[in-house]
Amino acid sequence: MPAVSKRRADCALGQSQGNLSVVDGVAVLVGVVIGIGIFGFPPLVAQHAATPLVYMGLWVAGGLVMLMGALCYAELGSAYPHAGGEYHFLRRAWGSWVGLLFAWARGSVIQTGSIAAVAFIHGEYAQKLLPLGKHGVALHGALAVIGLTLLNMVGVRESKRLQLLFTTLTVMAIGGVIGGVLLLASPALAAPLAAESSNSLALGKGVGVLGMGMVFVLLTYGGWNEAAYLSGELRNPGRDMSRVLLIGTAVVSLVYVLANLAYLWIFSLEGLRESRAVGAELMAVIAGPRAAALLSLVVCLAALSTINATILTGARVYYALGRDVPRLSMLAAWNDSGATPSRALLVQGLITLGLLALGALTKDGIATMVAYTAPVFWLFMLLTTLSLIRLRRCDPDRPRPFQVPFYPVVPLLFAAACAGLLWSSTRYAGPGAIVGLLVLAAGLPLLWLREEPAQTEPS
Repeated sequence: MPAVSKRRADCALGQSQGNLSVVDGVAVLVGVVIGIGIFGFPPLVAQHAATPLVYMGLWVAGGLVMLMGALCYAELGSAYPHAGGEYHFLRRAWGSWVGLLFAWARGSVIQTGSIAAVAFIHGEYAQKLLPLGKHGVALHGALAVIGLTLLNMVGVRESKRLQLLFTTLTVMAIGGVIGGVLLLASPALAAPLAAESSNSLALGKGVGVLGMGMVFVLLTYGGWNEAAYLSGELRNPGRDMSRVLLIGTAVVSLVYVLANLAYLWIFSLEGLRESRAVGAELMAVIAGPRAAALLSLVVCLAALSTINATILTGARVYYALGRDVPRLSMLAAWNDSGATPSRALLVQGLITLGLLALGALTKDGIATMVAYTAPVFWLFMLLTTLSLIRLRRCDPDRPRPFQVPFYPVVPLLFAAACAGLLWSSTRYAGPGAIVGLLVLAAGLPLLWLREEPAQTEPS
């Protein structure tokens, strides 16, 4: 989920420019990527893997895809540094209409779906601490969205410190899971890591379903696209960017591979498929219910931090949409006292609550929200990657402090991966994917609502 991590990057980077060393850059990238997804998505990945070897292979492959994508975004970010990120790249490469459609998609599908997905993860763990009945997971998520939306409408001034604190707690929690397994777990608890026989595994043999497993893996790795924002902050981006990306990718991949080995060691693949709050259940096995409750609390706090960050950044998309489409100017209302787009926050909150209600009616709210967002997300990721190739041709004289190695092989491979994930998430994700694409199509009339072309972005 790329939108969730943008606020984290902003908080970590602060206001300075060109002041980050390689170590600083690695710390920021690792802090951006490692999040609560490792406590929510592994069971969903397990449902799309036939054997433990395939399961672990998906996590390793996810690290490689993350690296290719980060290299592409690093070149775009170093050549066209801009706070708009993908919105800016798409406008330059394909025109204002693509940028406008992306803004609509980000506000109605990608961002709100991401908030709802994290809200469901929060609900799964909060339900362990305070059960609220049959729909307690969705109710916990809705309460979090309502409370944090209202807080942002008033104005949030301490979000940088809170973001850093909660990110630290999340990394410590993951370290606790891995360390607990290494120190406390007995091999007798673990099922053999051999191929398992189960009738339910038949669905895991298809290439398309493996692609859907990769969708969940890359959501856990979400944030690698923030390399576009790191490029303008390094002291020497042309020299240091590749080092930051290689070291950062290696660290993140190692942490996630170890965490998933720990999950398999305790639960086996079959048990992992059935888990609802995998981190808490693992800690309950190796250290008792008190450790499980503590981890659940930490995950809840980290989830609230992520929801708050996504609400804050997501509302700016509606604000931009209100400025670009005069007939939607009501979305551009600004609260000077709190320095927040109050109406945009309200609209975003209402859409998110609607998605939570939709997810509550399904068997798995997290999977439903991923299905809703994934096809649209990978469509625009594909277009952004192709923007790199188009801009190289249309703007050959542009200085590029960092260039993708082995061009055009790496961008083409990553574009192919995006296309495959777009197909898999559309074909195998179920009705939620169709709903997300229909919502995207509903934004097409906005292109005719424009009273004048959007202004060209400054160089």
